[in-house]
Amino acid sequence: MKITKPLNLALLAVAGLTFACGGGEKTTETTAEASAPAAAPAKEISLEDKYKDDPIYIKGLEKVKGSDCTSCHMVERKIVGPSYAEVAAKYESTEENITMLAQKVIAGGVGVWGEVPMPAHPGLSEEDAKDMVRYVLLLKK
Repeated sequence: MKITKPLNLALLAVAGLTFACGGGEKTTETTAEASAPAAAPAKEISLEDKYKDDPIYIKGLEKVKGSDCTSCHMVERKIVGPSYAEVAAKYESTEENITMLAQKVIAGGVGVWGEVPMPAHPGLSEEDAKDMVRYVLLLKK
């Protein structure tokens, strides 16, 4: 009998504490967002998948892959030089910018994207360089 009294008191204290902390009556507080089914997050499509059927993309990608561009640049990630997406974000796709950037690809340069110089590509024709630049400027996020 001596042990049942403290045990009953302990059970009563635990029940009271449970009730005070939310263990009592359930309330229905739901919002429209909580009761609606969760929408699947939008799948982000890569820039490569987005433009895979574009003739400018196909032509430019072929020329970029045949050159040494991929040793310093990637589509969406900076390596040595800026990513193609960063270049596309900085420059509008106008004929003036395409001509200017094609000349930079051929002549090389330093200072626009940091201290690492871009080597010159004197063996590249202006038309090939313009195709490559059109491809890069197409990759705007």
